[in-house]
Amino acid sequence: METTATPVSAQLIVNVEDMSMVKDLKKAIRMLRGVTEVSMPRRKRLTGYEEAMRDVEEGRVYEAESVDDMFIKILGYVPS
Repeated sequence: METTATPVSAQLIVNVEDMSMVKDLKKAIRMLRGVTEVSMPRRKRLTGYEEAMRDVEEGRVYEAESVDDMFIKILGYVPS
């Protein structure tokens, strides 16, 4: 009795810097012979808390002495 091996699927990971090209790249890869699926995993959406903690870690946090000081830092003047 002869047995045949079942072919194993291979996976190719492509990192793309320019997100505007992703749609065209997916379309081009689908046209290749033997390609059975083209998918892109969804990015994990950060919670508000996680975004705030990332801001702190990356130094995007500012302090102000008062509300007027905050407006000066943000707008460059105090609105009347």
